[in-house]
Amino acid sequence: MIMPENDIQIEDSWKLALADEFSKPYFQGIKSFLQEQKKQGVVVYPPGSLIFNAFNTTPFNAVKVVVIGQDPYHGPGQAMGLSFSVPKGIAIPASLRNIYKELQNSVGFVPPAHGDLTYWAEQGVFMLNAILTVTAGQAGSHKTIGWQQFTDAVIQKLSDERTGLIFLLWGRFARSKIELIDEMKHYVLESAHPSPLAGNAFMGNGHFVKTNEILTKQGLKPIDWQLK
Repeated sequence: MIMPENDIQIEDSWKLALADEFSKPYFQGIKSFLQEQKKQGVVVYPPGSLIFNAFNTTPFNAVKVVVIGQDPYHGPGQAMGLSFSVPKGIAIPASLRNIYKELQNSVGFVPPAHGDLTYWAEQGVFMLNAILTVTAGQAGSHKTIGWQQFTDAVIQKLSDERTGLIFLLWGRFARSKIELIDEMKHYVLESAHPSPLAGNAFMGNGHFVKTNEILTKQGLKPIDWQLK
């Protein structure tokens, strides 16, 4: 069953930080919707065990960098609960290819043959999609079921209770979340979306270099962007 009624399968520090959200009516509505979809045999991505993958891989107090995506990939086997990431063995999406190009141009990154970004998440890059589920083949199909209220609360909680985080806001949708972030406490880097639909506007934003400069300045370990 997706998200059992009395036990949200999410890492303990996040469960504690978000306890109030899990008890709210809108979140009960998300659970009911997903459970009903499952009963009807509707295919939903990512699989239930990966819905909170970003949270489970990057605990609340381990977050150093926040990357905000919009919607999970809706093709078979693509969505894995980390924004922009796909499992090994799945074709690398166009947006991620452009992310790799920017890394290649700015930090001497060698693009791997896969699109699995788990290694970044393990180092403190919280890869959050604003919407955490999607119906197979239907982009944006779960944008009105309540996920954005939940993930807005996540961003707000990080802003309120942490300091010195680096928020990477790529594209108009992600940039709209800036109102949730206290810029007196945190760093915000904005640019165009890496999608080819944005042309080459993402290229040259320098975000990966700037992120590590900020982390180093804070006495924190920089992110090793090189994927294995």
